[in-house]
Amino acid sequence: MMASKYKNQRIGIFIDIQNLYHSAKNLYHGRVNYKELLKILAGNRQLIRAIGYVVKSDTAEGSSEAAFFDALEKAGIELRVKDLQIFAGGVKKADWDVGMAVDAIRMANSLDAVVIVTGDGDFTPLVEYLKWGLGKHVEVAAFGRSTSSKLREAADFFIDLDKIPKIVFKR
Repeated sequence: MMASKYKNQRIGIFIDIQNLYHSAKNLYHGRVNYKELLKILAGNRQLIRAIGYVVKSDTAEGSSEAAFFDALEKAGIELRVKDLQIFAGGVKKADWDVGMAVDAIRMANSLDAVVIVTGDGDFTPLVEYLKWGLGKHVEVAAFGRSTSSKLREAADFFIDLDKIPKIVFKR
């Protein structure tokens, strides 16, 4: 993998947890092995920070959600947690796009490479800005079958999680 080529690179990993969770669930009826994910993405490079973006729901699944968040932290992922917003009429909003983009831009000066973990094409302008505006090496990691083609093309390197055997636990 490309990671071994750049042994002294300082990297930051920014993970859209909801995107990965739902992709693994829908594509494989499984869940992501986040510890293995970090190991693969970092390779032998220096991992400065790994940040995961999650939305806390107000459902009866509170204890399983708390256990999931705890497992993410034990895997080495620093969590950014936001409450699910419910608007009049029942409309729900739960995304971290702007927060994740701001964190990646804010930390970019301390990093040689930025790894964005999502298949969401809304992150294409972020990837382009990090590359062309800040001169950073940008990698995108996601399940290829559910990744925006524009996002794949914008990245310096795309890591297709569909092709990494230990990434998904089958249920």
